Amino acid sequence: MRPARRIAAAALCALLGGCLEVDQYPVWIKGDIAGKPDNLPYQARFHNDKLAWAAAIQDRTLKQNEYLRAKP
Repeated sequence: MRPARRIAAAALCALLGGCLEVDQYPVWIKGDIAGKPDNLPYQARFHNDKLAWAAAIQDRTLKQNEYLRAKP
């Protein structure tokens, strides 16, 4: 009788495990996601200046180039 109870308990846990899953979709209100919109990188740190953001990215990329940093 004891193995039958264990099998029944395992079957019950397996059955209830699928029923307890929560939907993970955002809430839609009038076609838009209800929440705060994400800012783009140049909007958040460069006051909406795309040229300054692009220059900072290019400067950072050049400083990571080992061929430009190495002395000949």
